Amino acid sequence: MMLSRRNAMRALALGLALPALSVPGLAAAQEVTLNVLYNLPGFTKFHQPLADQFMQDNPDIKINFLAPAPGYNEGQQQVLRAAVTGNLPDVYFSGYNLTAELVHKLAPRNQITDLGPFIAAEGGQAFLDENYSPKMAALGVVDGKQYGLPVNASSPIMYVNADLVTKAGGDPEHMPATFPELIALAGKIHALDPKIAGMGYDINGWPDDWLWQALIFEQGGTLVDPATGTVAFDNEIGLNALKMAREFVTEGGQSLLDWDQSRQQFGAGLTGFIFSTPAHVQTIEGLVGDRFKMVTATFPRDNKDAGGVPTGGNSAVILTQDKAKQEAAWKYLKWITGPEAQNTIVRITGYLPTNKRATGEAYLAPYYLEHPNVKTASLQADRSLPWAGYPGGDSVRIWRMQRDIVGTVMRGEVSPENGLKQIVEQTNALMK
Repeated sequence: MMLSRRNAMRALALGLALPALSVPGLAAAQEVTLNVLYNLPGFTKFHQPLADQFMQDNPDIKINFLAPAPGYNEGQQQVLRAAVTGNLPDVYFSGYNLTAELVHKLAPRNQITDLGPFIAAEGGQAFLDENYSPKMAALGVVDGKQYGLPVNASSPIMYVNADLVTKAGGDPEHMPATFPELIALAGKIHALDPKIAGMGYDINGWPDDWLWQALIFEQGGTLVDPATGTVAFDNEIGLNALKMAREFVTEGGQSLLDWDQSRQQFGAGLTGFIFSTPAHVQTIEGLVGDRFKMVTATFPRDNKDAGGVPTGGNSAVILTQDKAKQEAAWKYLKWITGPEAQNTIVRITGYLPTNKRATGEAYLAPYYLEHPNVKTASLQADRSLPWAGYPGGDSVRIWRMQRDIVGTVMRGEVSPENGLKQIVEQTNALMK
């Protein structure tokens, strides 16, 4: 009877001690799970392997991806709806042209995190300077505060049929750096054969206003006047953009196709040069095959001092207000925008790296030697400008209207002067 009681006491003591010895259970309780939302399902090809590597290096942090949104506009609406229900993701990859609207909606409700304190803890400006060019870092700045770190960056480049350019008397390795010179070269290419388009600037069929903003920005213009909240290109810059759009057709021999048809035509050797995203390098190289030699070139700038290019893509923002999750999310942001992750992203997508250390010998330098057509985009990092949006959150509808009018100008149905008047009036009305 005494032995039984002693065993019972020993068992009770052991039972009481077990929870204290259950170290794995305690470790699991300290794990942090981040719910992460990104746009574009195709981006899974780099998001998942990078998350796997991050979790391997940070076993106390789990990345749980939500179903990716079909596009940036859909992702924006999903996040804004989630803000109302209080079910926001912890980390979100926000399109550059929509980040300002996101901040203006969420910041007053304390639902988005200012990264300033985290950056200060890393060394402040020294940390930013070590990793990002000023213009690249600015892609995540809203109202003077760093809300996001740049993850993907894409600025328009030229794809050049070197054979046609050479036949027309040009130098494909040193393409003209201004639009007037390029239009003149395109005219010479078109003169070789009427079936050949001199160039393709497919703004008339592009799904967003990226190429339209490029025509404004390369001249040193801006989209919206912050003081008045109205169109800022109601001037010679806007008029010249539409005049050039018309000259692409009349002087440069452009065929008015949608962007995919234009890409196919270029691949068939029937266009001198086209403008597109660096993400298409591998696709277009596949279309070209061995039909002709293809090279890429940087986007022209008519204003060498103030001109730039709109940068598509996204920055990672932290939405969670939980302190432990914020710390974990900051580690994730540093990883995904760091040189090792950017090395992976560029090799998969063709985008330009957002971290300037990623171009070094340990990362992309050898790759660029083997793939010079991919390197071109990285040469534009110092002229990257934020892909802007319009106040009021109606940027998609505004561009559809603008695109229709640009198309009428390119077809010669409306003069550039009247086209600009229509665009300005209707854009200002929609922004209200």
